[in-house]
Amino acid sequence: MFTIITLFSVYLAIFLFGMTVMRTGLLQLSENRTKDYIRHFTDHPIKGMIVGAVITALLQSSSAVMVITVGLVAAGYLTFYQSIGIMLGSNIGTTLTTELITLDISNYVLPLLLIGFFCLFSKRKLPFSIGSSIFGLGCLFVAMKGFEGLALPLSLYSNVQDFLLLTNEHHFIGVILGTIITAMIHSSSATVGISMSFLNNELLSLPAGIAIMLGSNIGTCVTAYMASFGGIKEAKLTAYAHIWLNIFGVLIFFPLIPLLSNFVEALAANADVQLAHSSVIFNLVCSFIALPFVKPFSRFIEKLHR
Repeated sequence: MFTIITLFSVYLAIFLFGMTVMRTGLLQLSENRTKDYIRHFTDHPIKGMIVGAVITALLQSSSAVMVITVGLVAAGYLTFYQSIGIMLGSNIGTTLTTELITLDISNYVLPLLLIGFFCLFSKRKLPFSIGSSIFGLGCLFVAMKGFEGLALPLSLYSNVQDFLLLTNEHHFIGVILGTIITAMIHSSSATVGISMSFLNNELLSLPAGIAIMLGSNIGTCVTAYMASFGGIKEAKLTAYAHIWLNIFGVLIFFPLIPLLSNFVEALAANADVQLAHSSVIFNLVCSFIALPFVKPFSRFIEKLHR
């Protein structure tokens, strides 16, 4: 049991390391430009949502985009109202990662790692950034393969079996689990990736995996909330809005888990792809539902957190 947990922790570290390295490479290419886009193209919620979605898809991290956004609000470059459109877009953009890790590129992982590794030694910005992105992407696929290989041995232990059974029967536990794990490791993509490994081994039901995915959207708000510590009132309001936005989305979708499960099963054959599609649908629907109500939602947050 200790060996399996240790290996699981190692693969989790590889996944988070890969996300960090990939994000570092992409951010180096566009850090100043990213801040400029966020500052100058977010005067309307629709523009903010588009910019937030595109930047998050490029950086592969909604947490990173929200930390940048909170920082810009704290510095007075953005208003709290402008930040809401960005967070709607960031929720959409982050779904690209979950779709990405479902791809089967096992034959290309080693070349990705080798090319990326050698590019890391370059003193030029462009090759180093590209190398970081490629190497980080390779690490993600190594970790996903590791998760999948350890899921079955881990499930043989009675405590894990009982917990999986409980999660399959009670979806609310899955929401809580997804929230806690994501809050601890600061990565909703890693949480969904772990769920995919259990799904592919038929140890977790698709509705339970969707419940964990819903919870991960709440847990990912912790990073932005921590970034708001010591900031001005509007920066804290931005973090609170991010939390409430995802809570409301989960409350809307929780009763619809069986319906969403049936829908994505019709879209794809593989369980991991089904879960990735459910994440896309959840975030797209929630963002487009919230878009017309940005102004009243911002007033609600201001009144609630005076």
